[in-house]
Amino acid sequence: MAVKDKDKDNDKPNFALGAENYKLLAIGFGIIVLGFLLMLGGKSPDPNVFNEDMFSFRRITLAPIVVLAGFAFEIWAIMKKPKR
Repeated sequence: MAVKDKDKDNDKPNFALGAENYKLLAIGFGIIVLGFLLMLGGKSPDPNVFNEDMFSFRRITLAPIVVLAGFAFEIWAIMKKPKR
């Protein structure tokens, strides 16, 4: 009697996501880190003097948009169907 090669298919690990999904997740993580890096700074050298640079466009508007775009990209990367 011939033994079928079904055992060879079981040797392959079954991951929930494909390799492309993991690459996209890493890119999304990089986008989120970039957004948090854009939020850095704005510290005043003298604590008794108020620094207006804390409320710059980059920190108040651009950085949160980049972080939210990174989270949306992460969701898309998880939901994307892996290629077979």
